[in-house]
Amino acid sequence: MSFLTYLINGLSLGSVYALIALGYSMVYGIAKMLNFAHGDIIMVGAYIAFFAIGSYKLPAIVAILVSVIVCTLLGVVIEKLAYKPLRHASSLSVLITAIGVSYFLENGALLLWGSDTRIFPTFINGTVNLFGGRLKLPVVTLVTIVVCLLIVWLLSLFINKTKTGRAMRATSEDRGAAALMGINVNKIISITFAIGSGLAAIAAVLLCSTYPSVYPMLGAMPGIKAFTAAVLGGIGSIPGAFLGGLLLGIIENLAKAYISTQLSDAIVFGVLIVILLIKPTGLLGKKISEKV
Repeated sequence: MSFLTYLINGLSLGSVYALIALGYSMVYGIAKMLNFAHGDIIMVGAYIAFFAIGSYKLPAIVAILVSVIVCTLLGVVIEKLAYKPLRHASSLSVLITAIGVSYFLENGALLLWGSDTRIFPTFINGTVNLFGGRLKLPVVTLVTIVVCLLIVWLLSLFINKTKTGRAMRATSEDRGAAALMGINVNKIISITFAIGSGLAAIAAVLLCSTYPSVYPMLGAMPGIKAFTAAVLGGIGSIPGAFLGGLLLGIIENLAKAYISTQLSDAIVFGVLIVILLIKPTGLLGKKISEKV
């Protein structure tokens, strides 16, 4: 039963990584850029939910909704102010800007809320007994997995069945051709940032419900690992981000349990390197031919 416990906990952690990785993959797939400030949006979402529940005593559902709205608006503002002017700039310029936005958010959090670690209020309590009580799991673990599966399913429906989703797919395939067909590319990119940032807020609440600490650097490591998950699954691919997140969470949790807590991160990144050596595009990534 110990192995099954570690596996399910790994799926829970991987579900959080998957939700964050979806934001990376969507932005890269449509805007062809890496938003390294995405991890810090997680931190902002965690703080908003923390104050909404702890200070203003809002119901958990309302607090999560407020966090999602704030992070969605933040994502749109960041795209408009920082990234839109660099739409035709070099990749290096966009990368430097993304790092600058990340530092801006982190230091803004330090100025607003200080460097102290705050304890996130728990609102998903209880345990579930399985196999006659031999397997006990926190309810938050199962909720995290179910929420991730539900969101991935709804996102897939949105992208495949709605007009906006089809426009996003067209923009991802060829931005110039999409514009010629009457698609407002700037609007589609803004919607992509909005969706990714909203998902980051949900991931922040689920992460802090399991690991109840909130501090200005909260999003740094989850952001890096989620980016790793996106690359592992094939960046730009939504199923790839989902698969990469789950695998990363399982590998990390099993490495902590059976090898070493200190070496778990090194093992995760080592697995990424091995997989990319075998399949450079990631597990579900597609090889793209470019004209020269």
